[in-house]
Amino acid sequence: MKKLTKTNAARLLDKAKVPYELIPYEVDENNLAADHVAQSIGEDIHQVFKTLVLHGDRTGHFVCVVPGSDEVDLKKAARVSGNKKADLIAMKDLLATTGYIRGGCSPVGMKKPFPTFFHSTATRFPHIFVSAGVRGLQFKINPQDLIDYVGAQVADITDEDEQLAKN
Repeated sequence: MKKLTKTNAARLLDKAKVPYELIPYEVDENNLAADHVAQSIGEDIHQVFKTLVLHGDRTGHFVCVVPGSDEVDLKKAARVSGNKKADLIAMKDLLATTGYIRGGCSPVGMKKPFPTFFHSTATRFPHIFVSAGVRGLQFKINPQDLIDYVGAQVADITDEDEQLAKN
């Protein structure tokens, strides 16, 4: 197995002494979805979180980190972020806004800090998986350590009741 190259996000966590493990996986350029990542690393989709960047009508950009099995509820996300309305940013704006590309967007080490909201289920697990800043690499990390490091709030930002009914 080839040596893992540390990402900027990993170096930031190292500097802050936040423990994590790097988990590599095979990238499928045609399928960057979280369910593919979960399957590739052999983990529960509910523990593999995706990082989404939104733009609110009042506060500007903010970040939502949600389970891979869920979709962000735009109304709930707008409400918790102090906005009346919010939308996902256009894919073409992701790199310029965050420094990351689709499938490699990490809540750690964006170009500038944005208000960040983790879905409330994150704290139910001893560890979760989030992008380490590049496609093909995930952090396995204690959710509270990550939440504390990025200064995030925990909130209900998906339609959790609907998701729970499906399970």
